[in-house]
Amino acid sequence: MSEIFQAVVIGGGPGGYVCAIRLAQLGFKTACVESRGTLGGTCLNVGCIPSKSLLNLSENFHKAKSFDQLGIEVGEIKLNLEKMMSNKEKAVDVLTKGVEFLFKKNKVSYFKGIGSLISNKQVKVLDSNNKEVLLNTDKIIISTGSEASELPGIKFDEKIVLSSTGALSLKAVPKKMIIVGGGYIGLEMGSVWSRLGSEVHVVEYLDHITPGMDREISKEFMKILKKQGINFHMETRVENIKKNTKSATVTISNKQKKKIEMEADVVLVSVGRKPNTKNLNLEKIGVELDNKKRVKVGKNFETNVKNIYAIGDVIEGPMLAHKAEEEGIAVAELIAGQAGHVNYGIIPGVIYTTPEVATVGETEENLSEKKIKYKVGKFSFMANSRAKAINEAEGFVKILADEKTDKVLGVHLIGPHAGELIAEMAVAMEFGASSEDIARTCHAHPTFSEAVKEAALSVDNRTIHS
Repeated sequence: MSEIFQAVVIGGGPGGYVCAIRLAQLGFKTACVESRGTLGGTCLNVGCIPSKSLLNLSENFHKAKSFDQLGIEVGEIKLNLEKMMSNKEKAVDVLTKGVEFLFKKNKVSYFKGIGSLISNKQVKVLDSNNKEVLLNTDKIIISTGSEASELPGIKFDEKIVLSSTGALSLKAVPKKMIIVGGGYIGLEMGSVWSRLGSEVHVVEYLDHITPGMDREISKEFMKILKKQGINFHMETRVENIKKNTKSATVTISNKQKKKIEMEADVVLVSVGRKPNTKNLNLEKIGVELDNKKRVKVGKNFETNVKNIYAIGDVIEGPMLAHKAEEEGIAVAELIAGQAGHVNYGIIPGVIYTTPEVATVGETEENLSEKKIKYKVGKFSFMANSRAKAINEAEGFVKILADEKTDKVLGVHLIGPHAGELIAEMAVAMEFGASSEDIARTCHAHPTFSEAVKEAALSVDNRTIHS
């Protein structure tokens, strides 16, 4: 059996499904192939969405335990983990079905099965019943995402040795959890289970958490997480993880090469992700990969093989859902002869802990390395009236601006609703705004966003409220 399309997208994650919808909007007869059985990819099924649900629910549980201090008297607070997980699954189910509805609305053909390339004009789909369908097409877009990286010789069983997928579906709160890696995902999952009662230990090889983030923000973030009860073992490497019947023994060594054995109910390995490029038949048809098994693409996202494109986690760049979405729209518009574009210098990053952490643009470390002279403006949420009024005054806003032109080069926040506040600065930077532009823009009172305005005023040493 074979069908004819103008474009076929392999992978129905944030990059793939957005790309398929945009192609259909632009008039292409489009198909999307997804092996998971549900659309939305890692992000919607076992990543961004379920983790944000658990972060929100666990934070509500944590806050509820101190309601009496705020004058709200309630009965005994109990955790029903099964119900909490059910709530998370409901959110995932509603959103995945929502994407299917969008496919129907935009007339995108959806094929459930494993997609692989026969040539630069043909895709084979193998469904769960081993039934084959051949899709003939003018254009192929690879958007197969990524998967969690394992430590050498240590396999995920998702019961004791976990990837982020297993950490989202535990049946009981572990008494003790060890997290290998101090990046975004590990710290978010650590926050969830710490709030629900687990003793959490983070083992990080570097001397700081959240590699690549502005160091001052990283330092403040770790200080706050420590205060919340999360334990850190820095400049420490994992030598071995031995699985026992119902627990694991983790052997670690610090910079003095002293070896320590730690017992834990579960171990979350969160040391990064790797692209899903295997089983696509790429090498056989000559698509070039780099040394990290990512697909090599040119400026228009086309590979070295004509008519084959790639976006998202399978190509170079941050493995973020919104980066993949931007690339999905850009490649669709480029295929249609339009001017699709992604500004890689202005892709926000957010950690959804409490407080949230958000960043966009250059860090101080990057600017120093590039020998770019800059000014710094900072403002603490301790001096923000809205943050103080609701007892969420930890953290600060930091703006980096060019010393001569005052153009905003980077913004870094740790504090309440940082993930939302960063959007204002991303828009400002997209239009080449100066810190003075932000400072002269009226911000509503009382809002968290006033801290952004005050940080912009601080660049010129003229804050009002500190």
